[in-house]
Amino acid sequence: MSLKKINTVLAAVFILFILWFGTEYILSPETTAPGYGLPSWPSGDGDGFLVIKGIRDVVLALVLGILLVTGHRRALGWVLLVEALAAYGDMTNVLAHHGSVATALGVHGLTATLMVVNGLLIMRETRDVAATTATPTPQPA
Repeated sequence: MSLKKINTVLAAVFILFILWFGTEYILSPETTAPGYGLPSWPSGDGDGFLVIKGIRDVVLALVLGILLVTGHRRALGWVLLVEALAAYGDMTNVLAHHGSVATALGVHGLTATLMVVNGLLIMRETRDVAATTATPTPQPA
C-alpha cells in the first residue's frame, strides 16, 4: 500500500472520529462529558459549555474533510499539525484540573500525537510535489 493511501485512510479515520465525537457532545453532552477526563462537570445550564466543545470538534473535522475531498493534501498536512494543538490543549486542560491522567495521555495526547504523525507523513508525501512546482521549468529559447 502506498504512503498516499495510508495517509488518506488515517486522515479519513481522524475526520470520522472527530466528527462523531463532536456530534456526541452536541446531541448528548451530559453522557459524553465524563469520557473527556475531567473530575467534575457543569450542572444545570452548564451543558451549553459542553456543546461548544462539540461544535469546535465538528468544525475541525469539516475543515479536514474539505481539504481531503478537494485534494489539497499539503494544506491537509499543515492543518492536521495545527489542529493537533486542540487535542494537546484538551490533554493539558485535563491534567491542569486534576483529571484522569490515563484519559489525558491515552485519549487526548495519543490522538494529538497521531495527528502530528499523520500530518508529517502527508507533508513528506507532498514534499517532492511542492519542490517540483516551486522551481520553474526552463523553457527552450
